Amino acid sequence: MHDYLLGLYEKSMPNELTWAERLQAAKDAGFDYVEMSVDESDARLARLDMSEGELDTIRAAMRATGVPIGSICLSGHRKYPFGDPDPEKQARSLEIMEKAVRLAAALGIRTIQLAGYDVYYSEGTAETRQAFEENLAKAVRMAARVGVQLGFETMETPFMDTVGKAMKYVAAIDSPYLGVYPDAGNLTNASLLYGRSVEEDMETGRGHIVAVHLKETVPGKYREIPFGTGHVDFAAITQKAWSLGVRRYVAELWYKDGTDWQQVITDAAAFQRKWLDAAEESASA
Repeated sequence: MHDYLLGLYEKSMPNELTWAERLQAAKDAGFDYVEMSVDESDARLARLDMSEGELDTIRAAMRATGVPIGSICLSGHRKYPFGDPDPEKQARSLEIMEKAVRLAAALGIRTIQLAGYDVYYSEGTAETRQAFEENLAKAVRMAARVGVQLGFETMETPFMDTVGKAMKYVAAIDSPYLGVYPDAGNLTNASLLYGRSVEEDMETGRGHIVAVHLKETVPGKYREIPFGTGHVDFAAITQKAWSLGVRRYVAELWYKDGTDWQQVITDAAAFQRKWLDAAEESASA
């Protein structure tokens, strides 16, 4: 048994799968859990209003497969961000947060990854940043009440593309229920912009990194890059994350129509476990 868990991003699999099929496919490919996506689409935002019967179906799937849903990637805030100047959208952002926390608690999910944006589809201002921080504080209180951990994803925009920038808000809120959930690919691209290594940036989050997204990138591109074809130094990043005490990781990749997706996710598990196993063995040597 390993001292770490490796999860699989839900969007690596076809949308039409049932939860039982998703969880079993992840298990067969070599993953320990699945990360649920609640993005800005109406279909995935509707998950926040699932009935008790629908939740029971998911619980039954987790029991039957032995594979939990270990985290939620909550990117629905791109459409309804904490910092939006429209009060109605701010209210919607908090409603989404409250329902996501409730969903996590209902399914035994430990972690919710937050998108590190004050706004996404408009320009940020001092006012959007202030609103972001005020509403973030409310969100953290919601999570603390039920014991769910929130972690900022480091994004592809300058507002929060490094661990250091995320830590500004973690320090301001100063709660055990808010940390950083960095994206290895986004950090790698940011390192080219700022001339600071990914490992140096990750060090700024010591004691506050709750998990890591393992994603491939190339300069200027942030998604759908096959593992091993980009410039992310997974060996160095997993070694650093391990030294910081991180034991939960998620392979982030996307399903492409017409591909042998089951083989793709099996290869992804083997690719990432190579680095994680090496980090674990190095630490115990």
